Amino acid sequence: MLALLPKQLIRISALDDNYIWLLHNPSSQSLAVIDPGDPEPVLAWLDAHNRTPTEIINTHHHGDHINGNAALMARFNIPLTAPASESARISNITHAVKAGDRISIADYTAEVIATPGHTSGHVAFYLPDCLGTHGIAFVGDTLFALGCGRVFEGSMQEMWESLKTLRALPDDTLIACGHEYTANNARYVKHLGWNPPALAARLAEIDALTQKGEATLPVRLGDEKATNPFLNADDADLASALNCTGTPIEVFTQLRQGKDQF
Repeated sequence: MLALLPKQLIRISALDDNYIWLLHNPSSQSLAVIDPGDPEPVLAWLDAHNRTPTEIINTHHHGDHINGNAALMARFNIPLTAPASESARISNITHAVKAGDRISIADYTAEVIATPGHTSGHVAFYLPDCLGTHGIAFVGDTLFALGCGRVFEGSMQEMWESLKTLRALPDDTLIACGHEYTANNARYVKHLGWNPPALAARLAEIDALTQKGEATLPVRLGDEKATNPFLNADDADLASALNCTGTPIEVFTQLRQGKDQF
C-alpha cells in the first residue's frame, strides 16, 4: 500500500521523472535537501514556504541528482554530504562519508549504507528514528518501487548484494527513491507471470494512482519485499516463473537484463 507522506518529508518533482526530497526536523528547524538534480523547483518551494535549507545530501554522482548542488550552496552557503568514493565526480563535498558512518541529517541520526551497482560509489542513507514508528531510507537509484536501478558501473553481483542489504532493513521503513518509475515497473512485473499473494492488489493500487496522475512514492519496504521481484531473486516461485534453474544472482541478472530490454 502507498505510504502516507509524513509531514517531515517533502517530495518535489523535477526534470522528467525525478523526485528531490526534503527532510524537515520540526524540533531544530533543520531542512536537508536530498539529491537536488535541478535547483529551480527546490528554490521555488523554499521561496513559497519562506524556508532556508541547512544541508545537501547526495547518494551518487549522476547529474540528475547533483546538478542543483552549486546553486543551492552558492545561495545559502550550506554544506554538502556525499560519498567519498564519488568525490572525483561530485564537486565541493564538505562532508565525505563511507559505509558504516553514522552521521546527522537534519539533526536526525543516519547510517551510511554502501549500495554499489548503479554507480560504483552509490550509498543510501538510513534514518531509523526520524518518523516516529517508521524509519526512512533515501536510496537514490538503487531501489525503486517494484524495480531497481540499472547496473551501469558495478556488477550484477554488487547490485544484488546492495538490494539484499536494503531488504534487511525493517518492514516499516519508508523508501524514498529517486524516480517515479513505478507504472513502467508494474507493467514489467505483470509481464513476468510471477504472482505472489500481495501483487494483484499492489498492481491495482498503482494503476489507480497512475490514472489519477498521483505519485506512488514513498513506499513501505515491507510491501516491496512482498511484491518487488528484484528483492526476491532468491525466491523459488520467481525462478520457476522465469524458467531459470540457476543461482539467485543468475535469476537477478535475467530479471535486470529483461527489464533493460522491456
